[in-house]
Amino acid sequence: MNHALLFSVFIVASCGLAYELIAGALASYLLGDSVTQFSTVIGSYLFAMGIGSWLSRYVERQLVARFIQVELLVGVVGGLSATGLFFIFAWSSAPFKLALYLSVFAIGVLVGLEIPLIMRILKRDLVFKDLVSQVLTFDYLGALAVSILFPVLLVPHLGLMRSGLLFGLLNVAVALWACWLFREQLRNFRGLLGQGATAMLGLLAAFIAAGELTSMAESHLYADDIVHAENTPYQRIVVTRWKDDLRLHLNNNLQFSSRDEYRYHEALVHPALATLPAARRVLVLGGGDGLAVREILKYPQIESVTLVDLDPAMTRLFASAPPLRRLNGDALQSPKVRVVNADALQWLEANDELFDFVVVDFPDPSNFAIGKLYSSAFYRLLEKHLSGDALAVIQSTSPLYARQSFWCIVTTLESVGLVATPYHALVPSFGEWGFVVAGRRGYRPPQSYAVNTRFLTPAMTPALFVFPKDMARIDAEVNRLNSQVLVRYFEQEWRQVIR
Repeated sequence: MNHALLFSVFIVASCGLAYELIAGALASYLLGDSVTQFSTVIGSYLFAMGIGSWLSRYVERQLVARFIQVELLVGVVGGLSATGLFFIFAWSSAPFKLALYLSVFAIGVLVGLEIPLIMRILKRDLVFKDLVSQVLTFDYLGALAVSILFPVLLVPHLGLMRSGLLFGLLNVAVALWACWLFREQLRNFRGLLGQGATAMLGLLAAFIAAGELTSMAESHLYADDIVHAENTPYQRIVVTRWKDDLRLHLNNNLQFSSRDEYRYHEALVHPALATLPAARRVLVLGGGDGLAVREILKYPQIESVTLVDLDPAMTRLFASAPPLRRLNGDALQSPKVRVVNADALQWLEANDELFDFVVVDFPDPSNFAIGKLYSSAFYRLLEKHLSGDALAVIQSTSPLYARQSFWCIVTTLESVGLVATPYHALVPSFGEWGFVVAGRRGYRPPQSYAVNTRFLTPAMTPALFVFPKDMARIDAEVNRLNSQVLVRYFEQEWRQVIR
């Protein structure tokens, strides 16, 4: 019986950490700024666990029955937390933060009750030093197991909803197991067994229906029909369609609309590449949708394009789904294109190849994981991969809505010795959007375009480099790797725009 209870500690610890990780990941997906979300979720959760541990002193009778009831509550509340929070955000994002921290607090209090109750149940048969060492050993092993499985297997294959429900089922299974082990001692054995069976059936039904529940919630979150949705170890990918408009969303953030993406990608690629008739080797960092590559391949002199994108699910999707292949012109199937799935910073560190043109097309710096790719350390590394007269172009968020963020990127590029030339273009889906051409020499806009364009003309290109008063340069700090001020700028500025 002692061994069974110690194994229960392993399961309980796994479930407790899993709910913490799920809450932090869900908050990061929906609110951005992963460091802030995980920090506040973990802090609130540990504080609540402390309260739960303190409250356990007032549980004096029927310890096994109370432990079983706590396990059932943890299983139901924790198991359904991700589902409930996702629905709350989909219907109305305003109360999401309150609901998030209330659920984290409730789960933390319940989890804080678990270990003290188990220790008090076990102390009849184990001396104190063995009791503490064995319980804490299994507790830490459970935490280790779930911390490895969560990003590698659970989120990519089950998603946050099903992962939460799975751990809820495990908590209920522990309760039922304890109910059976102590059936001789329980006054209300049948009642507890019935409660456990009801909780198990409810969570199992929700687990089976999780796909439909996710679709139902996302149908309210996205205005258009969802044609593809998947979880990866790195992000939530959703593609929507309305009539002939395909839209890509990553972690609930719009990445492009097929109706006007050509404006963005032409502005990203052609003003710089059109001035490099000798360019042969091109590097694209990010841009796993292949749309920037499509524009690059319009130039017949280009011999090779290396695309480095972190998420293999992205490049696989845009290389295989017929509507997305039509959109990028089968760019990712071109024999000139080499796709590498790796972290861009690590890839640059590990390679010494030189390129004549580099496109840096990362998502906006909404969290520290992405913010490092806009840092002085990253740009210093990028400069080492530029051939003599090479140019790089960096998507740089909106100079209108995130003015200080935009000029922070310009300042950061200049801090590593690159000559930065900022410009902007109107993309209706996003508004005014910013870009920066960077190189070792000065830059002048092209006098003509040798390739077919739908948006750009030689006559209007110089106007892209003129900034009106409300987008003119303002002071901004350098975005350094250890401080990442850009993420703070970005969050503060976009918070005033997005309701």
